Amino acid sequence: MLRYPGVFDDPKHTQVAVIDAATGAITLRTQKLDRNCSTYPSMRAPIWDGADLVFIAEDHGNVHLYRVAADGSGEPRLVVGGEREVTGYDVVAGRLAFAATEPTMLPELFVCPEGDGRGDDANAGEGGGTSAGGGGQAQPARRLTHVGDAFAAGRELVAPERFTATAPDGTPVEAWVMKPAGARSGIRYPLLLNVHGGPFTQYGNGFFDEFQVEAGGGYAVVYCNPRGSSGYSEEWGRAIRGPGAAGPGWGSVDYDDCLAVVDEALRRFDFIDPERLGVIGGSYGGYMTSWIVSHTDRFKAAVSERAVNSFVSMWGSSDAGWDMKGYFGSFLYEDVATYLKISPLTYAEHIRTPLLILHSENDLRCPIEQGEQLFVTLRLLKRPVEMVRFPVESHELTRSGSPLHRVQRFALVLEWFDRYLKK
Repeated sequence: MLRYPGVFDDPKHTQVAVIDAATGAITLRTQKLDRNCSTYPSMRAPIWDGADLVFIAEDHGNVHLYRVAADGSGEPRLVVGGEREVTGYDVVAGRLAFAATEPTMLPELFVCPEGDGRGDDANAGEGGGTSAGGGGQAQPARRLTHVGDAFAAGRELVAPERFTATAPDGTPVEAWVMKPAGARSGIRYPLLLNVHGGPFTQYGNGFFDEFQVEAGGGYAVVYCNPRGSSGYSEEWGRAIRGPGAAGPGWGSVDYDDCLAVVDEALRRFDFIDPERLGVIGGSYGGYMTSWIVSHTDRFKAAVSERAVNSFVSMWGSSDAGWDMKGYFGSFLYEDVATYLKISPLTYAEHIRTPLLILHSENDLRCPIEQGEQLFVTLRLLKRPVEMVRFPVESHELTRSGSPLHRVQRFALVLEWFDRYLKK
């Protein structure tokens, strides 16, 4: 089973556990791995394979497959690794099959050699990597499908380059940069900083339509996993709890990390124009976008999507507002000051960056009033702001919304950034 141990103590790593059928006792099997053994959205529960359990874990932007002995003997062992994200898997009669994606490869199906997929290593091979059998020579996993080849063949898909930035307190932050499609030597291009949702999720080494559309639109793309992200140690994920004794809270070291990544990208990559910077994000990434532009004017345009802008009103309108105690350490009625302190709306009068607010009318996680409050405030302040409402759609617009609205959303994003970063 998968077990999430947090109760108003977020975030915690989801762990693989075994339940004793007779006593009900729960024993964790993946604590030594110190990685989150799940994804968002959740993939599936661990699979029995003989005396072992096969499961996934997030690791430095990748999603890998592991196995661990159900009786607790031995430590978790890497089965399928490499610079990629596993998106699905199954084991039948000891044969492991999995789906995986890479930054320039749409998800495809692979199968490990018979009797393989039981070892300690699985480094990336061409188009699918390898799996290692019990102590033997690693053999390439066989790719069974080429579903995405026709789509990819007609487009220039841009591969990212990984780099590391250093935050003001000396903390290293992992990040990636993508050149614009068709980039030419000696030309500088506008940059879009993308901030992921969560915050306990990760960006990484899978095909992501948003990055490719932005690169195809003529933008350099930068993204990172600031403190608060999953895919690293549990300490890293819990680094933005608070504010208070538990930590500094949202909009603290995560903000520092994002800006440090932009600074390092500008220092390293001469194809980025330092005068044409944009920022975009959804959910927590929308929060961070609103927070960034309310604390600095260095970005020339921003898109805040399905954001939480006021934790005070989110408390009673969201399907999860009450759960913010897991981060903040208190309910709203116990500490209103904290909920105000970390809300971007509190600092809205400082926003002068042209801001596009995108929100779905049926969003239950970050209800549409979150976008409306920031929009009305900025309109009264006579700041450059526009808001687009998507009818019917939920918090999952960019992932599972209607194709029509997803295409419209891409057009809106590119038009907004073109307006302010390309003229």
